[in-house]
Parts: sequence; C-alpha cells; structure tokens
Amino acid sequence: MVEPQARSRRKFLAAARRAPRLKTRAGVGLPPVWFLTDPVRTPDPCAVATGLPAGWGVIYRHFGAKDRARIAADLARIARRRDLILLIASDPALAVNVGADGVHWPEANRPARAVRAKATDIITVSAHSRRALSDALSFGADAAFLSTAFPSRSPSAKTPLGARKLRSLAMHARLPCYALGGVSSDTADAIAPFAGLASIEGILDAFSTKSGA
Repeated sequence: MVEPQARSRRKFLAAARRAPRLKTRAGVGLPPVWFLTDPVRTPDPCAVATGLPAGWGVIYRHFGAKDRARIAADLARIARRRDLILLIASDPALAVNVGADGVHWPEANRPARAVRAKATDIITVSAHSRRALSDALSFGADAAFLSTAFPSRSPSAKTPLGARKLRSLAMHARLPCYALGGVSSDTADAIAPFAGLASIEGILDAFSTKSGA
C-alpha cells in the first residue's frame, strides 16, 4: 500500500504545482487544491487533513452529523497547526464557532447572497453549468467548483464535463474555478493548467495518514 499511495501523492503534488494561483475578491490567496469531506467516503476526515500539504484547503461537509461540532473543531485545530484553509459547508454559524476561514455552498441550497462574518472570509459555491457560474458571480462567491469533472462514484454525480468543456468554462468564467468530481492523481494533471483541483476519494487515496504511508 505504501508504494501506490506514495506514487499517487507525487502525481497529485506535481499537478498542484501546475495549478493556477488564485485569489479571492479581497485578494486573499486561495489553495491550489481542496479536500472535500463526505460522511460515508471519508469517515475520518481528520486523518486525511493531517497528511495534507501546507496551503491546501479542506471543506467540511457534515450533512447534519450529530458530532459535527467536535469534528469541525478538530479540523480547525489541524488547519491552524498545518496552515490549511478550512471552510464549513452550508453552516455559517458552525464556521464562526470554530474559527473557520469561510463557508462553501452547494448550488442547490445557497442563500440569496453571500454573507461574510469578516471581510476576509472565503465564500465558494458549486456550479454545474455556464449559467450557474454567472449566478455564482452575482451571488458574490470567491470561487466556483465545476462539477462533475470526470466519471465519479458519487451518488450525486452528473454527466462528466470532461477536460475540454472544463477548460472552456474555466477560461470564460469571471471568478476562480476548481474542477470537482473524479479528480484523482490520474486525472489532475489534465486540468491543472487552467483550474484548481478539488477531490474526495482521490485525495483520500493519496494523503490519508491511515493508509500505510
């Protein structure tokens, strides 16, 4: 297990180095890579966050889990110690309580406008179309997650956009874009030149501290 994970990690790191250097509306630097949590696929997000490189980001998606406050607080401590950027999905109150760096909103349930607890807060949204990208800009988002990038095992995955359409959407967008869905050490390099990277299982496979590395 050590060698396959080490190989995946090296490929992911190489792609991250090629990713564009993105910034928020306020000029705050955005990470080249985001790790998104999932209660089923990443049951121990802290074990993954502990292995991430400095400067990367974590989006905690708790989906109403009973222990969300504890896990969010643990992730916040890891983020501060390892110089990671932490966003809490769909939960501004929890983000404020744990001192997270902002909030991520899925396209389906974002509010009417972006609200920041402080000027430097980061607000991101998911987007599945060109229209959604335009809406994200009007909403006040700092970055959009274009999904679904490649074939994915996620139950919410849509028809894959593919590298060519991703490039077109990202290059014409007026805000920073990340590719999400099926992004792994094998696919990251194809999109790194024009978009940031966001992943669940791809990062789990490459960076979890519980997988023998």
